[in-house]
Amino acid sequence: MQDRKATIAGLAAIGLWAMLALLTVATAPVPPFQLAAICFAIAAGLGAFIVWQNGTLGELRAIPWKVIAFGTAGLFGYHALYFSALRLAPPAEAGLIAYLWPLLIVLFSGLLPGVRLRAAHVIGALAGFAGAALLVADKLGGFAGTALPGYGLALLCAFTWAGYSVLSRPLGKVPTSSVTLYCAATALLSLIAHSLLEQTAWPLSPLGWLAMLALGLGPVGLAFYLWDHAMKRGDIQLLGVASYAAPLISTAILVIAGMAEPNWRLAVAALLITGGALFAARAGRS
Repeated sequence: MQDRKATIAGLAAIGLWAMLALLTVATAPVPPFQLAAICFAIAAGLGAFIVWQNGTLGELRAIPWKVIAFGTAGLFGYHALYFSALRLAPPAEAGLIAYLWPLLIVLFSGLLPGVRLRAAHVIGALAGFAGAALLVADKLGGFAGTALPGYGLALLCAFTWAGYSVLSRPLGKVPTSSVTLYCAATALLSLIAHSLLEQTAWPLSPLGWLAMLALGLGPVGLAFYLWDHAMKRGDIQLLGVASYAAPLISTAILVIAGMAEPNWRLAVAALLITGGALFAARAGRS
């Protein structure tokens, strides 16, 4: 049975992810793995505080190590693959390939017991992907053969997040507080990756420090707790299609902030993504 409140929680997570680009830009020149280590540590602290407030610390002690490994593979695996793809391939092309994950969530959902995949869900997801592609169309320079390793990692990145999201459904009895442990393990692995691959750098202004804190509390914090709850109990197909709203809202925020120029692609992308989401929502009600 789908829970409407859980679906709303998923939509809230998508809204938080829309703030990712703006806040990440503000944290420059902090390198990716260092930023991930700090933000996931904040996210783990947020989860630990909530667990402590609720008096449910025993929930964390009872979570099997296999579940913790699964969640950590989803969170750290996605980010590690994404950052690596951006190092080996042009960012626009690699990012677009990585953003196949909402479409894959819709397709994979058909393998779940009790979930029926309709043609309208797939059409809605394809419309959303077309809208997302349109947003970066002016940055695409063609897919170069020398960047194939990066493209491969980006595709693996998409499969990783889609797999993590859909496979969270059968783990519905595992409490969402388990994300606290996923975040803590991801922070540790990100710190190790940072020490091996990057030079340490810090924000250049108080605004950068605030942006890093906001990232850890929101797009890299609360959003993952909301998403876990949504994947376990919400309308997974609608959320898959609606996920394409994140790059749209993100672009709109950058335009409002004066960091990007408005153009016709933004309007058409909005129609495609919104139309795709409405199409999927109608299919779900049917």
